[in-house]
Amino acid sequence: MALEPIQYLLGAASGGLVGFTLALVGGGGSILAVPLMVYLVGVADPHVAIGTSALAVAANAATGLINHARAGCVKWRCGFMYAGAGILGAFAGSTAGKAFDGRKLLFLFAIVMLIVGALMLKSRRDLGSAGAECNRENAPKVLGYGLGTGLFSGFFGIGGGFLIVPGLIGSTGMPILFAIGTSLIAVTAFGLTTAINYAVSGLIDWPLALIFIAGGILGGVLGARVAKRLSGTTGRLTTVFAAIIFSVAGYMIWESLAGR
Repeated sequence: MALEPIQYLLGAASGGLVGFTLALVGGGGSILAVPLMVYLVGVADPHVAIGTSALAVAANAATGLINHARAGCVKWRCGFMYAGAGILGAFAGSTAGKAFDGRKLLFLFAIVMLIVGALMLKSRRDLGSAGAECNRENAPKVLGYGLGTGLFSGFFGIGGGFLIVPGLIGSTGMPILFAIGTSLIAVTAFGLTTAINYAVSGLIDWPLALIFIAGGILGGVLGARVAKRLSGTTGRLTTVFAAIIFSVAGYMIWESLAGR
């Protein structure tokens, strides 16, 4: 069903917010994208919202990755290892997600968000090591985290940054600013994998995706600049990250319990 012009305008604004959030904290883009498409833009089918947001988030994450790479905040080897393992999980997860009831999927999505937000707050004072790298010793841990994150990412139709950032920190010990930049490699890869799987089933609104992406590019440039300024304050980025997750999860649970 074709959307109204106002819905496309809301899609552009939503894309800007998602792009800003992705660049700022490396995650939250897709956890915002899906509810924004369902509750603000008004996409009736949750599966179409998931497929469209996966494509848009992948494109916006790629833009954010470029901005973080220019700032020297990307550990490429870790990112490609994590993404390589996660792509397999994302394909399997997205295949299962398409067969799951869309409304129940959104509710489960919100519960996972609350758990991850709590874990992030618990470790917000951990600064990490700027010299952390991926090597033979931690490779199994990095690949294992990548595979598990990919499964969740694909199942819920998200880029998975809000899972990838703590996954990278947990498996390598890198600081959150580096985890944010590096996570965008995997967010891009997971989002594309999920989007392709949904596109095959005709579950992507292409015009909305393009408008969403355009708004996200502008938001991503601003978000990367703000992230650099906040990175020197202990725990500040992590707290922002968790606050976004809690806010959106609470709203999604409220809507689900209200039957909307």
